[in-house]
Order: sequence, then C-alpha cells, then structure tokens
Amino acid sequence: MVSTNSLDQHQTSTGARVWRLPVEAFPNFWAYAYLVQVEDWVVLIDTGSGSEGSNAGLEAGLAAEGVRLADLTHILLTHGHIDHYGGLAYLRERTKAAIGVHELDLGTITTHEARLAILSRKLEAFLAQAGIPAERRAELLGMYRFTKALYHSVPVDFTYEARDMRIGPFELLHVPGHCPGHVALKLDDIVFCGDLVLKHVTPHQSPEELTPFMGVRHYLDSLSLFGRWADGASLIFNGHDDPITDLPARIATVAANLSRRITQALDALSEPRTLVQVTEQVYGPMNGYNALLVIEKIGAYVEFLVQRGLVEIVNTKELEDDPGAAIKYCRAELAPSRSTSRAQRQTGAYPGVSSGQRTDGSANVVKS
Repeated sequence: MVSTNSLDQHQTSTGARVWRLPVEAFPNFWAYAYLVQVEDWVVLIDTGSGSEGSNAGLEAGLAAEGVRLADLTHILLTHGHIDHYGGLAYLRERTKAAIGVHELDLGTITTHEARLAILSRKLEAFLAQAGIPAERRAELLGMYRFTKALYHSVPVDFTYEARDMRIGPFELLHVPGHCPGHVALKLDDIVFCGDLVLKHVTPHQSPEELTPFMGVRHYLDSLSLFGRWADGASLIFNGHDDPITDLPARIATVAANLSRRITQALDALSEPRTLVQVTEQVYGPMNGYNALLVIEKIGAYVEFLVQRGLVEIVNTKELEDDPGAAIKYCRAELAPSRSTSRAQRQTGAYPGVSSGQRTDGSANVVKS
C-alpha cells in the first residue's frame, strides 16, 4: 500500500471539489478518506479505522482545508471493513452529519458487538475445518478481535437501497464480494470505489461461507458490473493507493492475478490436502495477521472451485466419524467419485474466471 502525508485536490467536471485525506489506519498501514464539497453538501467518504493516529490524521486533513468536523453534512461509507468505518465512533460525538451505509453492512455498524461475536464463532469453525490447531486458532482469533475492539456500535441515519441508490448528487452501485454491502459512488466524472479495485494490489478475498455476499463469485460479478458502470470516468479513487486512470486495464490485471492464484490452488490439490496445506503450497509460511488473511484467501479460492465442481471433499467418512476433523479437498478428476474430461485436465482450464482482453480492450471477466 502507498503511504503519504500530503493532500491533493481534484475537481469534477461540474466543479465539485474533492480532497484525498491520508490516514494511518494501523501502524504502517494507510488508507484514504475523501472530503467532497458540492453545492451545500460537505461529505466525508469513509472514516479511517478509529485508532488514535487515524482520527488525528483525519482531523488534520480536514483542518488543512478549513473544514471542522461540525461542518460535515454527510458521512457515506463505501463498505463495512474497520479501516473504512472505524472512525465513526469518534466522529459521531463531534458531528451531526447524517451517516449512510448499505443495508448489507448495516449490522456491522449498528450492532457491532453482536456481529463480532457471531463472526468470531464462524471464523473459529472455519479455521478448525481448515486444519489449524487449537492454540494457533486462538492466536489468530485474538488478532482478529483486537482490530475490531477500537469500535463500538453507532446508529446510522439512512441506508442506500432505501433511497434507490441515489444520495443527493451521488449515484451509487452495489458491488458485493470484497464486503457484503460494498458500494461505489459516482459524482460527475469521478468515482469512489473503496476497495473494489486497487491500483497496486489485488483486493482481499474471503469465503462466502463466513459471510453471505462475499467470495470470488460475487467479486467477479461486481468487477464486471463496475467496469461497465464506471466507463468514462476520468478518475477512480480507491481506499488505499493511487487513483486509477485506466480502469479496463486494471480490472484485467486483477482478474489475471485472481486467475493465477486460483490455478495455483487447483494445482496444489493434485492430492488430498487441507486448506492449511494448500496455503503452504501457494503462499509459503506466513506470520502475524497475514497468516489469517492468506487462509481466508485460499478458503475463497477453494470455495470457488468447489462451486464449479472442479474440486471435491474427499474425506466425508472421516468427517462423519469425527466432527472435529479438518476437511480435505482434491481435484475432482482425481477423486474416486468423479471424472473430468482429458481436455480440461490438460489445459487446466476452469469456468468462472478469465483474464484476457477482448478486442475492444475491455476486461474479459467470464462467469459460468
């Protein structure tokens, strides 16, 4: 991710002003919030993480443009990840700005403690079936909960679908996959896309079994939809790095990166393996919070392959006899119960994602 301590200003085609506000969401991990002034609207898009440094950076960025927290009229969230909504708890006490979020992320914002308890239980079960020992699971769950402890539940004033995805001068698009209630916002010729598309990295994936409307399947659908909806935009602002000026090329690159990783996961399943073993094959050893992120990614990739019938669970009897056993997966054509055509085995092709370019230059994201 790109870090910076400088602000830059942009204008839309009708003269609305936009500032990028860099905030250090966590140590050495930077995010962007956006200040937008259009007509009598003073809008903050995303809020940082709510850490002390993030809050201070957000206030400093606003003050540099002569804006006080009390001046804000609206706070619009792109999605319910802590580095984008965590600052709400701090801001709510200091501004009367109306807060908006998509319905599918509403619970994350307004019933945070209950959601965290439920998701922690789901995550623990996922890590167990992935093959992670109990002591290691406890460490990873502790890291997961720690980043969320900065926040407490905050009420919101409106949701996006209830307003037909139109909030004042902003047009919105629901793009789930990276997060259930993820949205992009369009103002004239400028688009704010949160973490849907980043310029220098491929956005994180997590399996749909953990949270509905996440997973590779939803993400690819959203990526394709977003590419058409944002066509013609002069700048695509995202949550963590430089603005995107060539969206079709960037979407094609993201799709290619996903295709490569999914293929690596498929190749790793030439023999029965747990998700932990697949992760070691694809990413190698990982420490700290990255260890949690990569096991979620592999879970999303294998889930995607299972959904398309290219990978199967091969230790059903063991799972019936021992509910605590880790799930083992294998390529479907190598499992006793299935066969796949020789052509598909030879090419390694699978339905659902492709990373090429069409002749018109648009991203070729194909879904089965």
